[in-house]
Amino acid sequence: MSTPPYPLWSAGDPPALLASRDLERGELIFPAVPDNSPLAERHEVVAVERVGTVYTFTIIHPGAKSGLAPYALGYVDFPGPVRIFGRLQGKAQPAIGDHYEPRADAAFGYVFESVGA
Repeated sequence: MSTPPYPLWSAGDPPALLASRDLERGELIFPAVPDNSPLAERHEVVAVERVGTVYTFTIIHPGAKSGLAPYALGYVDFPGPVRIFGRLQGKAQPAIGDHYEPRADAAFGYVFESVGA
């Protein structure tokens, strides 16, 4: 994965995904606004809560010739509120309302891992 132009993870332990909060409206935006953006002065970088809830998902079934196994993609809602799209891992069949937390991934930058998986 190439380096994104915006901060993706906090330096804390454990690291958290970073979003930007609009200073006037309080709205969260993911990913965080880059420092060199004209909008940067209107936003502050904040950590996204550790655990979110699946809003919706789909299972992708790659073609047989690809050799890839089916995988889940979905939107996860976090307090703030902010809704983030990504790959869902840790359960064979996710469900709306399941709890997931982000974790770093070399290929995608982040994925969501089922809590308790």
